Amino acid sequence: MATGRDMHVDEQEKKLLAACLKGQPEAQRQLYERYKTPMYRLCLRYAANAAEAEDMLQEGFIRVFSDLPQFRGDGALGGWIRQVVLRSALQCLRKRLQQGTWVSEEYMPEQPVLDSTLEAQDEAQYIVQLLQKLPEGYRAVFNLFVIEEFSHKEIAEMLGISENTSKTQLFKAKAMLRRYLEKVSVN
Repeated sequence: MATGRDMHVDEQEKKLLAACLKGQPEAQRQLYERYKTPMYRLCLRYAANAAEAEDMLQEGFIRVFSDLPQFRGDGALGGWIRQVVLRSALQCLRKRLQQGTWVSEEYMPEQPVLDSTLEAQDEAQYIVQLLQKLPEGYRAVFNLFVIEEFSHKEIAEMLGISENTSKTQLFKAKAMLRRYLEKVSVN
């Protein structure tokens, strides 16, 4: 059963959505401000660095505002925005794949410099930094499989790779992350 507070939030979101659809800049800014942080975190998991994540976020919100008339309201607006931003981030990865900059499975980046005295509030940022050290292919497959919970078949279709490549890259991503974490525990 929805509480009065839930109904109020739904009404606020409906009003905000209607104003955005009318092209009102203040409403668009409010929508962006409401969702930018979680969407930036999403992009950061797929990007090689913060600047690339910001680019992905910007591209994602450009698509959000252009596709907003297609939002049917079947689910939460935040969930729809998340899907649009995720597809935009994956499109950036596919472009790099087509340009031949997808990292080969043999690529091994330098071991990250890790501080073994992490405080609890830094753990999430630390994990994101570890993910960013993974080669693009490993990072994309790891995120899509482990965090987004897509199947290898779905990942293969999204990234334009084979299911076996998806499975191999996930296996290698986990092994690389394990090595990074073992290095921290030894230090």
